[in-house]
Amino acid sequence: MEKATRKHLADIAKVNAQLPLHGFVKGEASNLYRMIRHFPDWTLEEADGLWCAAFVYHCCIEAGFEIPIRPAECQTCHLAGCIAWEEFALGDERIGYHKIGDGFVPEVGDIVLFDRVFENCEHDHIGIVIEVRRDSILTAEGNVGNISAIIKRPPDEHIRAFIRLPDGYRYFEPNT
Repeated sequence: MEKATRKHLADIAKVNAQLPLHGFVKGEASNLYRMIRHFPDWTLEEADGLWCAAFVYHCCIEAGFEIPIRPAECQTCHLAGCIAWEEFALGDERIGYHKIGDGFVPEVGDIVLFDRVFENCEHDHIGIVIEVRRDSILTAEGNVGNISAIIKRPPDEHIRAFIRLPDGYRYFEPNT
């Protein structure tokens, strides 16, 4: 298996976003099984309209990162939930967690957590940075209107934080 790198993660995310992947839209059956299969207790119907974090997890796994669906650091839910990505990053000192405004400069392959993009709540969306521009970032995202997409995002108040997995990241249980 190719070594997991953030560059490879961005490439995988871009390909997946352009397929496009989608839930039950426009009278079409969902094609999300490839992502949902990682979460055995989750059905296509339950995932419909709620799969942005599952998209990120799927891309990480395809890129070669070794991460269980629910690391010990995740207190709220498994990694099909946006808040779990924050808990995971904050709980593992090897993972970079950078709040917006702390001078952090995002790079290709970083994971970006959003607040209040689609709903008026924190942790409502997540994506993967595929390009950094002077005044914006391009992200590969799942579940933008229940379809995967590449989106241009400004560096504004909707960005909660960036998560940076180290190249070659392999999860291990704390205290093992």
